[in-house]
Amino acid sequence: MISLNLSLYLVLDPDLCGGPEGMIQTARLAALGGATLVQLRAPAWKKRQWLDTAKALKAVLSPLGVPLIVNDHIDVALMAGADGVHLGQADLPVAEARRLIGPEKILGLSVSNAAQLMAVPENVDYLGIGPVFPTGTKKDAAPVLGLDAFAALAVSSPLPAVAIGGIGVDECAPVIAAGARGIAVISAVCGHDDPRARAALLREKIDAAKQSGQECGGNWLPSTSSGQAGQTDLKTCLRQG
Repeated sequence: MISLNLSLYLVLDPDLCGGPEGMIQTARLAALGGATLVQLRAPAWKKRQWLDTAKALKAVLSPLGVPLIVNDHIDVALMAGADGVHLGQADLPVAEARRLIGPEKILGLSVSNAAQLMAVPENVDYLGIGPVFPTGTKKDAAPVLGLDAFAALAVSSPLPAVAIGGIGVDECAPVIAAGARGIAVISAVCGHDDPRARAALLREKIDAAKQSGQECGGNWLPSTSSGQAGQTDLKTCLRQG
């Protein structure tokens, strides 16, 4: 499979980025600044616009070694030569998606509660868990989890988890401490005057959190089914960090 680094996962928004050209430029600059994964997401677009933009994104990201993920549309991903697909709970079944994209491409899945986490099928490479905090960029977002609930899901996850939803510079350290392998951002990069500098700042915060030992998710375990003991340990870690 393609090398997967979830540290800084940029999800492109056509409105915040200023349309296709803005998305391509934002993706290129963010990749230069330290984004490790880029997702094309544009729910209101027609397929031709998806395909044209995906091909252009692939062209600018491949030389930088940053994988391109296409949200939902497997046909677009395959035609554009994208590196993977991300699915929501209401999208195609994971088994069918994996059959279509093959064993080598990246396959991600969104999860927002414990029932969905327990039902995660085989053949998924990573999970997007959220929204962790309130967000205005996704109108159909699930209820906000909060940090403790995110931590309980992340520590129970059989797969590396990326946190999404309302995450900016100040939230990087606590989210990494809660067990996230990386963070997914939209408005924290899209629409900013200098996407490269913004991505670099986010990446600096993420890397510092990991290096300082704040990535507690793999080291603390809830001692009860409610996860209360684990959450207490998490809060201790956050205070020490």
